[in-house]
Amino acid sequence: MRVMQVTRSTGQQPPRLPQSRLMQWGTVVALLALQACASVPNKDPRDPMEPWNRSVFEFNDKVDRAVVKPVAKVYVRVTPSWMRTGINNFFTNLDDVWSLVNNALQLRGADTADSFGRVIVNTTMGLGGLLDVAGEMGMERHSANFGLTLGRWGVGPGPFVVLPLLGSSTLRDTVALPLDIKGNLVNSVNDVPTRDALTIVSAIDTRATYLKAGDVVDGAALDKYSFTRDAFLQRRRNQVYDGNPPDEDVNMSAEPQPAPAAPIAPASAAR
Repeated sequence: MRVMQVTRSTGQQPPRLPQSRLMQWGTVVALLALQACASVPNKDPRDPMEPWNRSVFEFNDKVDRAVVKPVAKVYVRVTPSWMRTGINNFFTNLDDVWSLVNNALQLRGADTADSFGRVIVNTTMGLGGLLDVAGEMGMERHSANFGLTLGRWGVGPGPFVVLPLLGSSTLRDTVALPLDIKGNLVNSVNDVPTRDALTIVSAIDTRATYLKAGDVVDGAALDKYSFTRDAFLQRRRNQVYDGNPPDEDVNMSAEPQPAPAAPIAPASAAR
């Protein structure tokens, strides 16, 4: 379970992340772990660092249970529903800006147009993003980050990685993370107290969104780690192929094979 995971639509969005320095250290630690754990035998070829990943997963889960989840429950209890919706819409509108950039990099014309329209409409008519006017007008979200962009251009996912506090990832998404951090408009706010406050509110709002889903996983999964890993990898793979992935190779060392010369065409315009 991601502690700070953020997914606000059908596409994986890196989540609005904790402070940049913490994320950068998490990236470095995960990359070092690739070498440290490379020789550990593992049954799942997608997860050669399972012992390391499980230890980080357990740490994240303890932090979530001790701090993040209780705070999110209080947030839901004391904040009116209409206010939570406005807060969620505001941060989603910021996410749409980075989605616009990545959809353009993937040469996805229709998705780029939708993302552009959503940002313009919600920023103006939606009072800075507090109202999802574009959604009411039928403009779909096409959430994307740079990890997804790399995947659509044929870069394989690499090993599964669990990042401290950030949760499930892959080597590809971890390498893309610094650029995704730069693309998060919250991190472009110069005033440090304001930036930190926005980061905290964003993280709490994101966790509050997944309170019920987390309870379902806790109650249904015999092995929470394996369940979370498999669900994450399947979802990420579906995002790269627009819900129509090819048959999985037994050796998950690369995806897809061979790398195409252009982004993978969407299976359909609808998501």
